[in-house]
Parts: sequence; C-alpha cells; structure tokens
Amino acid sequence: MGLRHRASSLLLLSLALGLAVALVSVSAQQKFGINYGQIANDLPDPTRVAGLLQSMNVNKVKLYDADPRVLTAFANTGVEFIIAVGNENLQTMAASPAAARQWVATHVQPYIPATRITCVTVGNEVFSSNDTVMMSSLLPAMKAVYAALGGLGLGSQVTVSSAHSVNVLATSFPPSSGAFREDLAEYIQPILDFHGQTGSPFLINAYPFFAYKANPGSVSLPYVLFEPNPGVRDPNTNLSYDNMLYAQIDAVYAAMKAMGHTDVGVRISETGWPSKGDEDETGATVQNAAAYNGNLMQRIAMSQGTPLKPNVPIDVYVFALFNEDMKPGPTSERNYGLFYPNGSPVYAITAGSGSGSGSDGGSGPGGPLNPYYTSMFSSSSKLAVSTTFLTQRVMLLLLLQAIVILLQS
Repeated sequence: MGLRHRASSLLLLSLALGLAVALVSVSAQQKFGINYGQIANDLPDPTRVAGLLQSMNVNKVKLYDADPRVLTAFANTGVEFIIAVGNENLQTMAASPAAARQWVATHVQPYIPATRITCVTVGNEVFSSNDTVMMSSLLPAMKAVYAALGGLGLGSQVTVSSAHSVNVLATSFPPSSGAFREDLAEYIQPILDFHGQTGSPFLINAYPFFAYKANPGSVSLPYVLFEPNPGVRDPNTNLSYDNMLYAQIDAVYAAMKAMGHTDVGVRISETGWPSKGDEDETGATVQNAAAYNGNLMQRIAMSQGTPLKPNVPIDVYVFALFNEDMKPGPTSERNYGLFYPNGSPVYAITAGSGSGSGSDGGSGPGGPLNPYYTSMFSSSSKLAVSTTFLTQRVMLLLLLQAIVILLQS
C-alpha cells in the first residue's frame, strides 16, 4: 500500500471515529427543551437543577427572566438558554437604546461563552393584554435588543424573538386557513418582517388542554393527547392531522404565509398539560398529563415534522420543569410541572399508554433530583430514542466496515 493511499485511509478512519463520538453524543441528548419557571418559594438551588437536567440529558432551557444564579450555575454545562426581557421593561427599552445596551451588557455579555445563551425573548404574550402602549413598544424593544447584541459582537450567537399565545390567531382550523387577528395585523406584520430579516423564529405558546377544557364534549381527548384517533383532514390541502398541536403549528405557518412570509420558522415556546385542576377544569389529571407529555416527547425524539412541514422537526419547549406553588389563577396553573420541588417526578411518563403511574413518586435509591432512580421516563417512553440510536449505530458500523475494507485493500 502506498504512503499516500495509507494516509488517505487513516484520514477516513479518523473521520469515522469522530463521527462515532458525535453520534453517541447526539443520541444521548433529549431533543425537547424545558421551561424553567420560578414562581415558587420551595424550589431547589439552581446548581442542583443543573445536575437534574444534565442527568436527564436535557440541553435546552427557557427562562422567564435572566436570573444570574441560574446562568452561573449552568456555566460550562453546554445547556442552551433562552432568557427573557420582562414585559415591564418594554416601554423603557423601546424609548432608550441605552437601556437595551445596559440590559445586554448586564444579563448576556458576562455569561457568554461559558453559558450558552442562544436567544433573548423580548416580552411574553404581549398581545394577550389590552395594553396598546406595550403592544406598540414590542417591536422597537426587540430591535433595540438586537442592535445591542450586535454592538457587543453577540449578534451571530444570540437571536431575538418574543413569545405569543396561540390566540393571536383568529382562525386555526382548517390549518390551511390559519390567519392572524385583524386587530393585531399592524403589529404582527412588521414583527414577521423583523424575523425574516434576522433569521429568528416566531415563538408560540400552544396548549391543546385549553381547547379540551373549554369543550370536552366536542373536542376529542385522544386527538389532543397524541393518542390513536381517526384524525381530521384539511379539505384545502388534503393533509391529515392526528393531533391538535400539529394543526396549530401549521395554522401559524399558514397565517405567516398570508402575510407574505415563508421564510420564518415556528417554535413552540410553551406547551404542556396540568396534572391537577379545579373541579371545572376537565381533563386536568395525572393520567392525561403523562400521556400528553410522554407522547409528545416520543414524537420529538423521532424528529417528526408536521403534515405541512414533514421534513422540519418540531421544536418544542415543554412547560414546565417544576410545579410552582405561588402562581396565581386556577389550580392547574400550579400543576404543570414534570417534577415536584424536591426532585421527585409528578408522574412516570409512559408514552402511548394514556396513563401515568400516579402522583406520589418517591425519590428512590438515587436520592432527590435523580430522575433515573425516580423512573420518570419509563421504558416505553424511551422507545423512539432507542430506535433512533440503534439506527445510527447500524449506520456507523457499516461506515466502519467500509473503512476496514479500504484499509485492507
């Protein structure tokens, strides 16, 4: 074998081994993100939360602020963060670029690159209020934060967006007829232009639970829980939908297209299902929460897309990491968490079963904040991840076999 040929073969072998490491690393990571809310007085220290998420292999987290304790605790973990500018700051930032620069210099710049901040959300569900001043301030504030990031050399690392309720849609079914509310068009159109220009995603908070709770007699429970059901067909596209969340995502794509944008991605910044609710909150049970989140996570693990965008894997942040005991409103608001504050799971996620194991899971032999011992993820909920991993291993073995043959030739 000539030296040049042998050198080429060794290079290929090195690349193959590098690919092996990459595949194993990617296979080990969960593909869903998690919302880490902190409206509670009994949550664990962020350093323990960092350990919990690392043991779960969750590497995407969304905050509702820019808590320095959290950002410091997650330094050098590789976890990607979405941090937030609160609604109360929008008017100030819109009027003062200096305020936006100060915010970025205080809450973003000191933590990069040790903490992987990849997005700043400016405001949360601003259009759910009747505050027209805040609505008018949203885009100028987004632009001010974007300019501040660019001015500090962070524009290529950190995107800027804002999270909206799915209720910004006037029409969501059939999905192809999706349209934004007319009273919001003057605000949303330029925001979409901003996303198109900056390459940032449009964020939607979507909760099929609310649709079911409002009309349990007419909304199919299997349809909202990703469980087997006849599905519904969009008469305009002939596309079939077997769950409400995908229909809502495609309705947003249709609404954006109606405003001239096919260049903006959709990310689900919040979705989830409560494990407990008031008497009038039909469907808020441990079983339904386990089914919704388990089935959703299985689909995410499969890199599944929607009927309209089958080759674009859904990008979802589950709500929420913990139950938050100080959230106002109905009982359900305090019971969206996957975990209790002591680190034990609220239920075991059993994808496809439609039932959880109950709400009294203990901390197990691994101690608090160890989801492997608390058995949050059952064997069936890991099926899709395992299948993907096995497929990647087969591909890798075939590649290595080819390299060995090449080396022997």
